[in-house]
Amino acid sequence: MSDAHPNPAGARRADGAPADPGEEHLPPDEAPEADPYEPAGPAPLGVVRTPTGRPAVDALLDRLGDADHLTADGHLDVYEDVHRGLRAELTSLDERPAPRPYDNRS
Repeated sequence: MSDAHPNPAGARRADGAPADPGEEHLPPDEAPEADPYEPAGPAPLGVVRTPTGRPAVDALLDRLGDADHLTADGHLDVYEDVHRGLRAELTSLDERPAPRPYDNRS
């Protein structure tokens, strides 16, 4: 037989109530401290974005800064938007320019 207490001090049931009914009436200064979990809010990563000289690309890279003000679950939308834009810019580099109209004024 063990002398261990079946419900250690501060133990809680799944519903959050004290496992030991005697703890319900403890004065506030003697009650076990709760361990509140406060998730950190969004914080800038401080990543420096160097301008490329191409306004469309620079605007897309600046858009990445929008993720600094969002929680992690909002980052995906920003990243996908920037990725689509960068792919479009890269694709446009492969497009041949339209032929120049012939000028017969000479």
